[in-house]
Amino acid sequence: MPGENLTRDEARERARLLAVDGYEVALDLRSALRPEERTFRSVTTIRFRCTQPGASSFADLIAPSVTSVTLNGRELDPAAVFDGTRITLDDLAAENVLVVDAQCAYSRTGEGMHRFTDPEDGEVYLYTQYEPADARRVFADFEQPDLKAPFTFSVTAPESWVVLANERVTGVSDGGETRHFAPTRPISTYITAVVAGPYHMVHDTYRRTLPDGSELEIPLGALCRKGLARHFDADEILTVTKQGLDFFHDHFGYPYPFGKYDQAFVPEYNIGAMENPGLVTFREEYVFRGKVTQASYEGRANVILHEMAHMWFGDLVTMRWWDDLWLKESFADFMGAFSLVEATRYKEGWITFANRRKAWAYRADQLPSTHPVTADIRDLEDAKLNFDGITYAKGASVLKQLVAYVGRDAFLEGARRYFQRHAYGNTELGDLLSVLAETSGRDMGEWSRSWLQTAGVNSLTPQVTYDGDGRVAELAVLQEAAASHPELRPHRVAVGLYRRTAEGAVERYARAETDVAGPRTVVGELAGAERPDLVLVNDDDLTYCKIRFDEDSLATIREHLGSLTDPMARALAWSAVWNMTRDGLMPARDHLGLVLRFAGAETDIGVLQGLHLQARTALNDYAAPEWREQGARELADGALRELRAAAPGSGHQLAWARFYAGVASGDAGTEVLRGLLDGTEKIDGLDVDQELRWTFLEALAAGGAADEAAIAAELARDDTASGKRHQVRCLAARPSAAVKAQCWAGVVESDALSNALVEATIAGFDQPGQRDLLAPYADRYFAVIERIWRERSIEIGMAVVRGLFPHHQDRPATLDAADAWLAGHTDAPPALRRLVAECRDDLARALRAQERDAAAAAV
Repeated sequence: MPGENLTRDEARERARLLAVDGYEVALDLRSALRPEERTFRSVTTIRFRCTQPGASSFADLIAPSVTSVTLNGRELDPAAVFDGTRITLDDLAAENVLVVDAQCAYSRTGEGMHRFTDPEDGEVYLYTQYEPADARRVFADFEQPDLKAPFTFSVTAPESWVVLANERVTGVSDGGETRHFAPTRPISTYITAVVAGPYHMVHDTYRRTLPDGSELEIPLGALCRKGLARHFDADEILTVTKQGLDFFHDHFGYPYPFGKYDQAFVPEYNIGAMENPGLVTFREEYVFRGKVTQASYEGRANVILHEMAHMWFGDLVTMRWWDDLWLKESFADFMGAFSLVEATRYKEGWITFANRRKAWAYRADQLPSTHPVTADIRDLEDAKLNFDGITYAKGASVLKQLVAYVGRDAFLEGARRYFQRHAYGNTELGDLLSVLAETSGRDMGEWSRSWLQTAGVNSLTPQVTYDGDGRVAELAVLQEAAASHPELRPHRVAVGLYRRTAEGAVERYARAETDVAGPRTVVGELAGAERPDLVLVNDDDLTYCKIRFDEDSLATIREHLGSLTDPMARALAWSAVWNMTRDGLMPARDHLGLVLRFAGAETDIGVLQGLHLQARTALNDYAAPEWREQGARELADGALRELRAAAPGSGHQLAWARFYAGVASGDAGTEVLRGLLDGTEKIDGLDVDQELRWTFLEALAAGGAADEAAIAAELARDDTASGKRHQVRCLAARPSAAVKAQCWAGVVESDALSNALVEATIAGFDQPGQRDLLAPYADRYFAVIERIWRERSIEIGMAVVRGLFPHHQDRPATLDAADAWLAGHTDAPPALRRLVAECRDDLARALRAQERDAAAAAV
């Protein structure tokens, strides 16, 4: 990674000097069919202006070799001007033409031009992924978001291939092998894209009459590998796409500006999706090979809409530098949920947001690396790590609070003015605040300082006193903040009063909205109300906070959480008790007890699957070690009971089956899982399809009940790219010292594995039930991570540093080792230190939670 970084100061200086008029990029990808060929030819012509003739600057390029560099007709010596990451440009003219002919490398890490060979049929697939700064791995450029320009691509590839770029094809040459694409509108380098290969593609068209009477027609495409075509539900994907286009045209007042709209589901993708205008890319795991729950379809629809929102927030109007990454990601995250609920059949999207998405934000906001939504991004490594729960989920939560603060109409009108005013340009925080101040009439400066420019999450707790008749005398909301981030914020909240009915349900009977400010706010409207069994602050999830309970309310939650009839209130209660568990305020065994008592009645499948993930974390990380075995038995027994009781063929049944596989232990668990796998154990309605077979097999492998031969036999049933990833994960899960050593060597001592197989190997290697086997790798981890960070790409570096941290060596000695590494490596790259500090903080939190759980047992 050294030499690949770009600082904010360098970018500002280059933007001061240069303005880019256009790129012409010619890529020859025919070499992709020859496995021995590691590179492809890339010829780039950049036309740009310089405000200070005679000045020097640089272009970006990461490539194994450069054949030639020509600046304004003058041949430059590549050996003299190219250092592996930058091309020095001296004595610039007022108007310049730079031509770079390079051999760029195919990627196996998902960065740049990724090449994938399908083991099922030998077909080769290519796609690009650039954010934040990997376009320079494919063509020479000025790699920063505020040097926008039109791009004209031509791509040479086998005639039989599907070849796509951001714009439509305008012509072909070279016997049909070279496709010429129309120029794009002015866009940033990181959202250009190329997809090429024998993809299966489905076409459609979106049509709409615009307010001026003209007709908008957008060609639609959806594509995936041929091997996934039989599983590809393109009709559902395109339906959501059209619903999203309707919604955003209804509300944004700016027609979709990028011509066509293709969506490519690609293999070995590092992230969920990427908003390349006209050519959105997604990880192919969104093409479901087996039965999944409704939550999976909802999640995919949310991602489709999130990326579509970026066409306006991010592509049409782009942040000037990565400090304001939130200007696109927070808005897209918010708009994804907003449009999901309003435009599609997934009406429970805000419940999923409250329970799942905000959990990501709460965790990130309590790490030592937490930062304001508007962050201080010094360089590209900082930028890469800030695609996090703050920038996405907290930012989206803050925007939801903003809508409650200024009103929906003012918010959307502000968005419309923002697009009109800054189309094809770059913006900063103040540009958005100014339009919102115009449309709302509110002082956005104070709101911004509290919500966007400070870090940390507040806790809100009800404080209730009663009169002699048992009615509410006073209800106040107490606001607290962590000592490390003491900011108290203005919160627009709803406070709900709930009581048990004669039938046993817990229902709301009173609600008041108020503005919470400072440490204590009285909610006068609720004075005189009948005594509640439960007070729920942040009812309806209007603000971003951790919910706490008074003693009476917590007692109600402990006994009657499952009786809350409103699914949002129930989701908020589950979120609250999870935050209490993470914070050491509720013993892990108590949290697991709530899951065992009430999760079986949870109607929202997304919430249920979230509870399953949290329960596994509570057991493996937060429960006292001496109780863990008993807790595992109780959880496994409860999961099997709920699996057998669930409605046959339902999503709940599938969720409980997957959860059972994750917690089953001992001979009894092995017997059930093996029976489900070989068909001797039957559960009415449970279809053990190929994906579920791999889930059961991994659990057996991790327990030592499935050997290499059994895993090979399963791969023979599913000899596909997906099957290969599952096989690698299952092999790595086996409880053998030799297996663990082989996995470690494959990831740490070699770079032969692709990004997807690195991910699968780490996931299999790191088994919570194999603490003793993994113990020798704690010291080795701290010895190698600096070398890994130096030698590998940032994507692989992040996967290794996070994935191999010895977090299951949950003892003070591991914490001491992390502290010693941080103390002894103060000059290590800040991004690497941040990752280690975050992992260290998670471990410290786990140890505190274990102490709390052990203390509960001693009472």
